Amino acid sequence: MGDDQFKLPPGFRFDPTDEELVVHFLQRKAALLPFHPDVIPDLHLYPYDPWELNGKALSEGKQWYFYSRRAQNRVTNNGYWKTLGIEEPIFSSSSSNPTKKVGMKRYLTFFLGEAPNSGIKTNWIMHEYRLPSSASDCASSSTTTSRSSKRRGQSKTVSNEYSGYVLCRVYERDEEDDDDDGTELSCLDEVFLSLDDLDEISLPNYN
Repeated sequence: MGDDQFKLPPGFRFDPTDEELVVHFLQRKAALLPFHPDVIPDLHLYPYDPWELNGKALSEGKQWYFYSRRAQNRVTNNGYWKTLGIEEPIFSSSSSNPTKKVGMKRYLTFFLGEAPNSGIKTNWIMHEYRLPSSASDCASSSTTTSRSSKRRGQSKTVSNEYSGYVLCRVYERDEEDDDDDGTELSCLDEVFLSLDDLDEISLPNYN
């Protein structure tokens, strides 16, 4: 895979919101719809340490974007990704349906070391986006209504397979100057990243 394969054309910047990542990229991935341009690659994340993503994932400033399969084992060559154990819902910004849940967002931090819970915490952060349980079905049905029944059946079968994908955004947090890392932190981001013991967080379950 060449380093230039997943770069944007000159003058373009990739700066999507959480909703845009889910609706315009992840949902289209699950529904087998084309992308123009197709800039986010499929990547089997977990053999790679976060500093190895350059040239493999879509790079925008200090952030890297890629699709991957959902997995419980997030161990890399030199460490592991530790999940916070909760997910934040992503709602539609449409004024006609502001309570519609379009996706879910999970937060992870990278630790150096082999054994879980005994590694060294780093400044590498991952936002992992997935579709809600019914979103892939909605995406599949909405994209096949104008097609033949044969094509509709094929699309639904394949999209169910692709609904296991997640979209990941990885970046290294700069503790000295958080405002210049090109990443907009939500209120939950600020709370999570300011706590040393992530296992003590207790938040409502949105599912």
